[in-house]
This record gives sequence, structure tokens and C-alpha cells, in this order.
Amino acid sequence: MTTTLIWTIGILAGLGLLLSVILFFIAKQFKVEEDPRIDEVEKVMPGANCGGCGFAGCRAFADSAVKAPNLDNHYCPVGGDPVMKQVAAILGYEVKAKAPMVAVVRCNGSCANRPRTNIYDGAQTCKIKAALYAGDTACPFGCLGCGDCVAACQFGALSMDPKTGLPVVDEQKCTACGACVKACPKSIIELRNKGPRGMRVFVSCVNKDKGVVARKACSAACIGCGKCAKVCAHEAITVENNLAYIDFNKCKLCRKCVAECPTGAIHDINFPKPLMPKKEENNG
Repeated sequence: MTTTLIWTIGILAGLGLLLSVILFFIAKQFKVEEDPRIDEVEKVMPGANCGGCGFAGCRAFADSAVKAPNLDNHYCPVGGDPVMKQVAAILGYEVKAKAPMVAVVRCNGSCANRPRTNIYDGAQTCKIKAALYAGDTACPFGCLGCGDCVAACQFGALSMDPKTGLPVVDEQKCTACGACVKACPKSIIELRNKGPRGMRVFVSCVNKDKGVVARKACSAACIGCGKCAKVCAHEAITVENNLAYIDFNKCKLCRKCVAECPTGAIHDINFPKPLMPKKEENNG
């Protein structure tokens, strides 16, 4: 009995050793050599693995960057230009500097501007709420207020304002990773150029209803009147589907559109001085 047990253990040990040797040679034979620069690139990445670069994570970004002929299609929004310069130095590439971006909430439908018409008593997520009905107000385009964007942000750059019911972006913490943009089922969050000294101008509305309907739903809605586009000397504003949009690449921050907007739908952020009121025409 003892002899049989010893033989059994010996045979099993021998088979295990043999299989280990076979697996070793197979692994060695089919081993894929990985470019060591992938590890170097990954080390200089921020490690957020947020997906803002368009890849599954920092490792996937590094792998793609090493294999790419240039860095034209690669940019880490979290690390920004400093990280990209390090990546370029490792790979021997040149990289173009990009203007810093920030998330912007394009909805001014606060509790005061957008009266509630319905009461929602379901799961408190914007995704589910959007799938069930238009929302708590007469505006079917605005923020749903459940904070999916806040939950999606890994950097603590978003919070819900209890007074307005709208998300607020902390531009000092925002990395422009785009997670909040993807999380919003109403597409009210957009990444825009941060602007010189943080100054920027944008239409804080996405309502595409006709002016009368939009204004009835929200007192601060864009009504598509086109007055902003008429006063813009830089052709930065277009009006399509009853909604104005400002191209931040063309906008010169003159703010004439802000003064012209009859509903206050156009916002100017971080300007040092208050905008001078529009001068009345002298008909005398």
C-alpha cells in the first residue's frame, strides 16, 4: 500500500515536471517581444485610465502611441501638453501644443427659470429618467438633475447646485477627460477651449424648439432670433434649428452677442470687468 502511494506521488510529480518543461519551451517559442518604450510611455502617463484619450486606458494609449507613425491622433487630456512633450521625447516625435479645454454645462434651466410640470418618482439616474420621459419640466432638452455627470467624474470637478438644480464645473479640477460628456443623455455638456485667462463665451442652451415654445418652457432659453449672429463681426455664431451656437475657434470674446441676447442665454465667464450695457440709439 505504501509502495503504491509512493509510486503514484512520484508519477504525478514527474508528469507535473514534464508538463512544466513543455509549457516553458512553448512559452519561449511563441513569446512576443514587447517594445520597451511602451513601459516608458506608460510611466509618464497620469494613470487615471479615464478613457479621455479615446483608448481603454493609459497602457492602451502607450501601446498605440509607440506603434503609430506620429502623435497626431494621440492626446492625453488629463496630462495635457507637459505629458505629451514627455511622450514625444521618448518616441522621438514632434507634438503640437493644444489649447486647454474645460467642460461647459449648456443649460441655464435652473429651478427659477424652468418651472416644474411633472414629478418623477423613479430611479434617480439621468440615463433611466431620459429613457422614461422628457423630464420634470416643459423643456425636453434640458438637464435632468440626477447627477450622472457628477458620478462619472473621477476628479471631483462636478457637483450639483441644490439651489439651481444644475451641475457646476470646477474648472481648476476639470481635466477635460470627457467622461461627463459621455454620461449626459441630453448632451448638454460640451468640451470647449478654456480661453485666455479662463475667459469664454457660449450659448447656455440646447433647446431646439421654436422661440415661443422654448421661452414658455424656460425664461432663459435661446429663442433662435439670430440677433447675436447679426452683431458678430467674426462669423463665429450660427443659428440652426432655432438654436444659436458659438464656434470657440472663431470667437474673439468681444461679447457683443452677450449684450444683444434678449433672454440672457449667452454666458460670459471669467471676464475681469462687467459688460457695458448696450448703447441706445439716438433718434433725436
